[in-house]
Amino acid sequence: MELKNGPLTGVKVLDLSLLLPGPLCSQHLADMGAEVIKVENPRLGDMTRYMGSKLTKGEHAETGFFLQLNRNKKSITVNIKREAGRAVILRLLKNCDILLEGFRPDTLNDLGIGYNQLKEKFPRLIYCAISGYGATGVYKEHAGHDANYIARSGLLALNGVKDGAPVVPGFQVADIGGGTLTALSAILAALYAREKTGRGQFIDISMQDGAAQFLSLYMGEFIATGKEPQRGNEALSGLLPNYQVYETKDKKYVMLAALEENFFKTFLKQINRLDIIENMARDEKGFAQVRSELTRIFKEKTYEEWAPLFEHPDSCFSGISSLAEVAKDKHLRERGIIREINHPKLGDILVLGSPFHFSDTPVTYRAAPPEHGEHTDAILKDAGFSVEEIEELKKQKCV
Repeated sequence: MELKNGPLTGVKVLDLSLLLPGPLCSQHLADMGAEVIKVENPRLGDMTRYMGSKLTKGEHAETGFFLQLNRNKKSITVNIKREAGRAVILRLLKNCDILLEGFRPDTLNDLGIGYNQLKEKFPRLIYCAISGYGATGVYKEHAGHDANYIARSGLLALNGVKDGAPVVPGFQVADIGGGTLTALSAILAALYAREKTGRGQFIDISMQDGAAQFLSLYMGEFIATGKEPQRGNEALSGLLPNYQVYETKDKKYVMLAALEENFFKTFLKQINRLDIIENMARDEKGFAQVRSELTRIFKEKTYEEWAPLFEHPDSCFSGISSLAEVAKDKHLRERGIIREINHPKLGDILVLGSPFHFSDTPVTYRAAPPEHGEHTDAILKDAGFSVEEIEELKKQKCV
């Protein structure tokens, strides 16, 4: 098979997931060439169609959230709460390799289209379920959001400044790191396993489980010493003066992350202050003294005055970019992480590109995010539904 649209050309995904973790996962699969059919309720689509601000051109408007998460997909509307709607799902699955969903555990089992019912009919089906706490365990039925998962996984307790309260990150650690990327890895592994066994399987993804993997270094120290890490006072969270955020004269911020001594020396050479490391005591008091001195030094110059040092390849010193700066970043542009794709009604729109770079089977940007139910008729016809059957499903409000 010629893999003209990426390494997953020929793979077909039925995506019942909504919001962030699942749709971002299926977008990665779609970028790699998979055909992704996004299933939405006929009455109300994925909530990201309605959340946040909208990009508008003429009479057409789409939310930035939806545009960021749903390129390269087709959209079909199906009411899975109706028996005829579930029958549609079963017919679509005849030609699908992967089913992705993000409901609470057992929701689709209770509707008769969960893995327990599907595995006999579709033995090659890879069924991936993303949930907060997983399909087993005492938290199985608990509702939650990103902050709950990082709270219970131990991450939130570590985030913040020394002697301060835990600080909720301004981005979704568990949703993306624990959900999206963990699910993506598992799906790709299951596809590889199926090539050997001919069988699909159930993938149980817990966002709490995935988030807990960010604890690896802290857990290593904990099992060695039995001591709880101190929020904002560990080597990589505030203790070391050479791994720290500093404020400039004009109240902007820079990041010094010269963790290894040779990198720290390289930075100090640039500011003619090698004496700092030569005289630094390697204990908490000594680190605090150096932090105080570097704080004073950084406030002597503006962000723009510090900027030339960002370009030194071995100083591990960088500016802290705003989104506007990220959107113009030459490196990210060259890598394709910041790019435009064409939307038929909105024109060129700015998106985050795929982080996956393949030498022989590159990712592709084939289609803009679909309108709600845009491909319903075409998908049903491809699945063998007659015009009469489609009209009847519409009358029953099943699609």
